[in-house]
Amino acid sequence: PIRVPQNVTLTPSPSALSIVGPLGTTSVPLQPYVKIAFPEPSMVAVSVEDSEIKVQRQMWGTTRTLIFNAITGMTEGFSVPLYLVGVGFRVALEEDPRGTTDGGNGKRLNMKLGYSHSVYVPIPSHINAEVPSPTKIVLSCTDKHQLGLFAAKVRGYRKPEPYKGKGIFVGKEQIRIKSVKKK
Repeated sequence: PIRVPQNVTLTPSPSALSIVGPLGTTSVPLQPYVKIAFPEPSMVAVSVEDSEIKVQRQMWGTTRTLIFNAITGMTEGFSVPLYLVGVGFRVALEEDPRGTTDGGNGKRLNMKLGYSHSVYVPIPSHINAEVPSPTKIVLSCTDKHQLGLFAAKVRGYRKPEPYKGKGIFVGKEQIRIKSVKKK
């Protein structure tokens, strides 16, 4: 069972569960065999028609987690820090000259990652980005999935490498340092 806060309203329909909270509204798609029940006013229970079938068992836990993450996103939101580790690695938040075209929010990250050029990443409209220091980015969003996708996109410009430990680290990510092979 998932505990539902007072300021969140859930509206079930046959194909989706819509969640309205203080930070906005979202909906979680439901498979036809997933059943939603409200044993108490502030609780929601997820079940399936036949727990013997493997696909239904898999979607049981997945759906429960998606609903829980949607409720958390609509009440508190999610945030993830990104750290730039490396000599001369810098990031700055600046206005995007292209504005809000391409679904952006009018801002972009200007990153210096050891290439001969700067890397510009436009920030999507649903994500808020802050740069508290030149080597740290804090991304926040109400959708955990979209937040993870954008964090992975930014990380992809300079993945952490195992020899010097340089790169863009997401959250508490750690990497094993390898020793250089000597003859």
